[in-house]
Amino acid sequence: MGQDGLMVGTPRERAREQTLQDITRIGRERLAAVGAAALSLRAVARDLGVVSSAVYRYVASRDELLTLLVVDGYTELGAEVDSAVNAVAAEDFRGQFIALGRAVRSWAIREPARYGLLFGSPVPGYDAPGEQTTGPGTLVVTRLIGIIDAAHRAGALTVREGPDLSDTLATDLEGVRKELGTELPPDAAVRATLVWVSLFGSVNFEVFGQYGSDTFTDASEIFERHLALLADVAGLT
Repeated sequence: MGQDGLMVGTPRERAREQTLQDITRIGRERLAAVGAAALSLRAVARDLGVVSSAVYRYVASRDELLTLLVVDGYTELGAEVDSAVNAVAAEDFRGQFIALGRAVRSWAIREPARYGLLFGSPVPGYDAPGEQTTGPGTLVVTRLIGIIDAAHRAGALTVREGPDLSDTLATDLEGVRKELGTELPPDAAVRATLVWVSLFGSVNFEVFGQYGSDTFTDASEIFERHLALLADVAGLT
């Protein structure tokens, strides 16, 4: 679809795109119903109302279907995070972080099977191709680091000096800073890493039932406390 609302591409290209969208939609439904390990192209073809060979022309294997679903999930999650963060004032860095965390949790609770595919246990026998999944898979962490980096550039980040880093860790962090285009000082980068893994750890515990069924009456309240603490750890005031 073009910016003016008109269809673009040849009829064959449009038909192929529509079929891939249908395969992805049914793949999401099958993922929720049977789990990633039990996904089957034959079942997708059956639900699509075509013979298996017709699906294989678009998606050659179960692994390709999984990759399609992984990219789809990361992309949708990234878009929801962007929408939530963009709704917050540009100078409210703490508010942007809170919005990001809430968006991640909201999507994860709404789409537990898709979240599990992205952040849960690896699917046996499946190795996600980095050339297709790394870009979409780093959308959220890139936005997260971008918020903290923007706060630092604006002089709004509380920076603390930590213990000296080993040469190995310092080199690794420098590589990360270059890759993400950030000017965060080393200790701020360490804190940002802690915030990143802790945010997803908190969401994982809730989505995957690791708190237990009767530990917290309202998991949203403790999540909000976690977000506030993580904002403090990051240095966002």
